[in-house]
Amino acid sequence: MPTTAAPRRLLALLSRHATRVLFAGVFIGLAVPPLAAAARPYLLIGVIALLTAMLLRVDWTAMGAYLRRPVLATALLVWLLGGAPVVVWLVLLPADLPDSLNVSLVLMAAAPPILSAAAIAVLLGLDGALAIVVGLIATLLTPLTVPPMALVLLGLDLNISVGMFMGRLAGIVGPAFVLSLLLRKLAGPDRLERARPEIEGVTVLVMLYFGIAIMDGVTARLLSEPGIVAGWTLAAFIANPALQLIGGLAFAWLGRRGALTVGLMSGNCNMGLLLAALPSGTDFNVLLYFAVAQLPIFMLPALMLPLYRRLLCAPTIGES
Repeated sequence: MPTTAAPRRLLALLSRHATRVLFAGVFIGLAVPPLAAAARPYLLIGVIALLTAMLLRVDWTAMGAYLRRPVLATALLVWLLGGAPVVVWLVLLPADLPDSLNVSLVLMAAAPPILSAAAIAVLLGLDGALAIVVGLIATLLTPLTVPPMALVLLGLDLNISVGMFMGRLAGIVGPAFVLSLLLRKLAGPDRLERARPEIEGVTVLVMLYFGIAIMDGVTARLLSEPGIVAGWTLAAFIANPALQLIGGLAFAWLGRRGALTVGLMSGNCNMGLLLAALPSGTDFNVLLYFAVAQLPIFMLPALMLPLYRRLLCAPTIGES
């Protein structure tokens, strides 16, 4: 028993300080480039582990309730995969930005929510079930929506094979679902509930790994062209909360918790998914943006946690 107590305490500690740990992750990747380079090749395993932990953590009954509300799910998917990139494209039309930054911002908005959006939602006290249901469906639809969006809005042919892209997604989502079902069956609901802090701790560890790995190559570019990196980073810190605000306001009718969850999904987009599908000749500045855009994804939850707590605890208009 003593041999397992220390790891469990460490995982529980990570769970309690999740937002601070994630905040530190990207800086570790920037400060220790060899560590980021060593972590990068194993991102696929990390994605599967993260999704498995997330599926263990989320209430599947609540997930089923959202699946029985097709109008809501459809509205969210239309916004996330169609409305958001069109809004960004319209906002950028009068702006005099470099072409590579325009492409990056529109592609970011067209991407589905990050797979860890449900985990971040849980950490912030938001609706993890809503995030995972819509996030998974949006991820599966991405091969059908991103290429035409890129072609219509940007005139960019991504040369994505739908069959191959869907196969890659199935290779991520399928094993995670099987593993989570197996673990649920073996552990049972009571043991899973007791292990909740440890599961959250594992989730934080995997997300920390992402934060480190995604910074591979960014430090070298920062040292050689600091102006470009600074400009792209500033754009990411504007685009992420702006999309969160627009998405939250558009779905304010879901109530405060639901609207904040939609906002979270709207701003935190899975650009890593697009990296695997973009052609080899893609502008490196687009790839650079996809990397630095992880900074607000990992840093903003820690910075905005007090705001989320106030918004979730404050009474709505009309309440006494």
